[in-house]
Amino acid sequence: MNGKLKEKINESLSSVLPITLIVLALSITFVPMDIGTLALFIVGAVLLIVGMGFFQLGAEMSISPLGRSIGSTIMKTGKLWLILFICLFMGIIITVAEPDLMVLANQIASLSNATIMYTVAIGVGIFLVIAFLRIYFKISLSVILTVFYVIVFAVSFFAPADFRPVAFDSGGVTTGPMTVPFIMTLGIGFSAARTDKDTAGDSFGLIALCSIGPILSVLILGMIFNITELSPNTSELAPVIHSTTDVTKYFYTALPHYSKEVLMSILPVVAVFIIFELVTRTYRLHQVLRISVGFVYTVLGLILFLTGVNVGFAPVGNLLGNELGGGAYKYLLIPIGALVGYFIVKAEPAVQVLNAQVEEITGGMVSHKMMNTALSIGVASAVVLSMVRVITGLNIYYILIPGYIIALVLTKFVPPVFVGIAFDSGGVASGPMTSTFLLPLAMGACAGIGGNVVTDAFGVVALVALSPLITIQLMGVIFAYKSRSVSDAAAKDISDEIIEFEEEM
Repeated sequence: MNGKLKEKINESLSSVLPITLIVLALSITFVPMDIGTLALFIVGAVLLIVGMGFFQLGAEMSISPLGRSIGSTIMKTGKLWLILFICLFMGIIITVAEPDLMVLANQIASLSNATIMYTVAIGVGIFLVIAFLRIYFKISLSVILTVFYVIVFAVSFFAPADFRPVAFDSGGVTTGPMTVPFIMTLGIGFSAARTDKDTAGDSFGLIALCSIGPILSVLILGMIFNITELSPNTSELAPVIHSTTDVTKYFYTALPHYSKEVLMSILPVVAVFIIFELVTRTYRLHQVLRISVGFVYTVLGLILFLTGVNVGFAPVGNLLGNELGGGAYKYLLIPIGALVGYFIVKAEPAVQVLNAQVEEITGGMVSHKMMNTALSIGVASAVVLSMVRVITGLNIYYILIPGYIIALVLTKFVPPVFVGIAFDSGGVASGPMTSTFLLPLAMGACAGIGGNVVTDAFGVVALVALSPLITIQLMGVIFAYKSRSVSDAAAKDISDEIIEFEEEM
């Protein structure tokens, strides 16, 4: 186990190191930082690396097998009402357990955290039910995505303008490190109960549909509350650090808060595991012990990860954005955003979980490396567009509407499995690193420039969630073209061999 943990931590190190080096380079060039702030960031990076290593191993040992077992077991019951109830219930509790959602809720001062979290959780629960019904009735993913995104944009025009970026952001952050492993493997469990040729393709798509639920629910919330203006929470500033003792103290005082947050979020999932095992007796003793240890690793990893990211990364992101946006180098936000976006997606814990699942389900057809490259290019492009919005005040709909039209049109030209992978990737790419570094970076830059933080800075998560929909499907187009070329070449070779054989005869 120690070797496996070491491997996971090394993977985390290679993912986080580029972001750390970029920030260090900026601190000695365009945005000088005091030593205390820099020390805070470096300690945060170390906690992030170790935490992500523990989390990835823990999710692999506990949350993933639990989701797969629940999915396949409830499918075998054949009781549709029970399956739908469990989908609704699990969708709600796993979303309330999502750390990313708390991060986004903390950024909005106008609404209570509970209001936002339960609104989003209900949206996820309802759409997890819809996602299951899609698999059950074998409905095309591209068709159902097109229908619901048309509904989303139609409803959005009736919602207050300030709610639109926040609503699309909520769709991105909902599918984070807790939700993704569970929902992904739940889908695998659902599909495993079937034996038709579409089983692999239908394993994907649950995350895609669960990302739509929060968008709709937050838009409806805005219409019900009739709040025309949202206030951002701008209190997330880098603290004043005088010594290394202050750095230790700052992390030490924050640790209990994030420990409580993670424990409260994981307890419902642990309770589900206990009840499930008592009722079904699915696992042997050694499997129960392995899953239990996995939960411990998951909790420890999330505590370290969230403490490092929120305490060390979010304030520095805000500071960098504010200094660059308020100075003579505001246009540097665009290339810096591209560089940060390219590397930051590799540091998302749920991305690595998804990539491993994709490689396993597709039998290596879509490799870990291919996914990482496509996601990095997509997110870099998304952050560039986000920084352009911050600088110019461009309406987010000028990007979202053409972007989703392109993504939905592409669904008609790629193999179905790539549609599911692409739309699932959209939710996964916008995780805690995006909401605790990129969003504060955009908010700080917007405040420095003097723009409207709610309409111009919020939306960065939404654009990050949009970009993989296009890049992964373009990868699917290339893959389909190459597959056809190989098939045609093979067919030609066979045809030539037949002709030669006939001539010899």
